[in-house]
Amino acid sequence: MNKTGLWRMLCAALAGLTVLQATAAAADDTVDPLASVRWAQMRAQFTGADPLVFDERVRVIAPEVAENPLQVPVTVDASALPGIEEVVVFADFNPIEQVLRYYPRSEVPAYLGFRLKLQQSSPVRAAARTRDGRWHVGGAWVNTVGGGCTAPTGGAAEAGWATHLNEVQGRLWSSGPQAGRLRLRILHPMDTGLIAGTPAFHLDELRFSTPDGRLLMRVQTYEPVATNPVFTLQPGLAEQGIVVEGRDNNGNRLQQRITP
Repeated sequence: MNKTGLWRMLCAALAGLTVLQATAAAADDTVDPLASVRWAQMRAQFTGADPLVFDERVRVIAPEVAENPLQVPVTVDASALPGIEEVVVFADFNPIEQVLRYYPRSEVPAYLGFRLKLQQSSPVRAAARTRDGRWHVGGAWVNTVGGGCTAPTGGAAEAGWATHLNEVQGRLWSSGPQAGRLRLRILHPMDTGLIAGTPAFHLDELRFSTPDGRLLMRVQTYEPVATNPVFTLQPGLAEQGIVVEGRDNNGNRLQQRITP
């Protein structure tokens, strides 16, 4: 074979390699933008082999620096992404990674504000599963002094805490820029079980419904949710009011109707 033939073969091989590299790069949409060494474990644990893409429409709003690791405010806003069936929130470097899951109905924005406990600086992520089975992931790094999951919360040490367990305080806005916004606080110690002599004791499930029983959103909560948890939703329907029902992992129940 002459030099011209060899050169053509080499060019063809290089062109093929370039195409393969470009295809691989296009397919590799799971490179972690937060560069966490635990990302591969988190993906295997929470999304498995399902299709996944990092998506800017899944917004995790959190402070860059959290001064109080026991009460880190986080908002997940995936309302710009259509067809969401489930959202799971987790923190890579927490001893208990899973924070909560929520299941919004189609007419309710996939928006949830809450507070969590962080053991150390960590990515906090939200993975939203759409009807096609694909996971859309967003996240934010939160830096903190740490110890949030293994420090005593003090919730059960407050006088009369058992008497007021699962009491709900809430507000539903009916007008103004926050019309249709719901914010509530539930009195509960939310013990992680990681402190010697203190078993896990936490809210297990919350359901938000209309007064006639139409479910708007279901939330599964786990140990890393902060003591006396605060939740913010945007369910609308302010003129009707919202019914909140729930239980903790000891079977204690709560129910409250919140009206404007």
